[in-house]
Amino acid sequence: MTALRIGTRGSALALTQTGTVADALRAKTGAETELVTITTDGDRSREPLSRAGGTGLFTGALRDALLAGECDVIVHSFKDLPTAPHPDLVVGAVPKREDARDALVARDGLTLETLPEGARVGTGSPRRVAQLKARRPDLDVVDIRGNVDTRLGFVANGELDAVVLAAAGLTRLHRLDAVTEFLDLVRWPTAPGQGALAIEVRRGEEPRVKALDHPSSRATADAERHVLALLEAGCSAPVGAHALIDAELILLSARVYSADGTQRLTAAHGAYWPDRDAPREIAERAASELLAAGAADLMGDRP
Repeated sequence: MTALRIGTRGSALALTQTGTVADALRAKTGAETELVTITTDGDRSREPLSRAGGTGLFTGALRDALLAGECDVIVHSFKDLPTAPHPDLVVGAVPKREDARDALVARDGLTLETLPEGARVGTGSPRRVAQLKARRPDLDVVDIRGNVDTRLGFVANGELDAVVLAAAGLTRLHRLDAVTEFLDLVRWPTAPGQGALAIEVRRGEEPRVKALDHPSSRATADAERHVLALLEAGCSAPVGAHALIDAELILLSARVYSADGTQRLTAAHGAYWPDRDAPREIAERAASELLAAGAADLMGDRP
């Protein structure tokens, strides 16, 4: 039997995520799997993420390899995937979503509230910058790049007082012991799709991975990401969103910040679930409300 070739970035987190998908595919379908490591523009660049190419920075090379037949399946962090549909590729499955929250990793067990005035906090995300400035305008927010271990090392060696990371990545790498505070999604909405994986295949080949699809995880991620698409915003925009399913409802809250964190707009909507159109419907209502309130001006010019 020919092995199913699964394309992935070469970072420890990407390899761990893809390994989990490979294990699940073997268990669900009996298919043999093989990991194919691909270097992306995001892996090569050392520029700040907000200026290094934006949407598609970590996905373009993976997609090229899939289209060229170098692999059969590719695995993305869903938050990194461009929101515009691809003519030849499709998300064949969204596995069960991991924790969508952000986590603070700080020296001496400190929290966001107990960090001293002027503490140096690292992040590469414009959204997190805006949220940090909104909550603690006295902090010195430092732009950083690097993998999870590199970022944790900034705190361990004393270069920074704290960093903000995705809880999902820390969970998958078994590094939750480093967390000093989980940031609540109501006050601190995260990147649309954060915590979810997207398994992408060539259009028409969805049956190869459909066994891993988790409908509620797909629905919540789709609602969040559709808001981002309608706002015409990408990973360089200070936009947070969080959707959840509660009994017969899917609920979505979306928030747009000014870059300096001094202003914000929030829209929240719900619809009956599992109506297949509900995720897009609530996203359209939320985006329309935000745009009518001036979200485009608030976000400002973006790369």
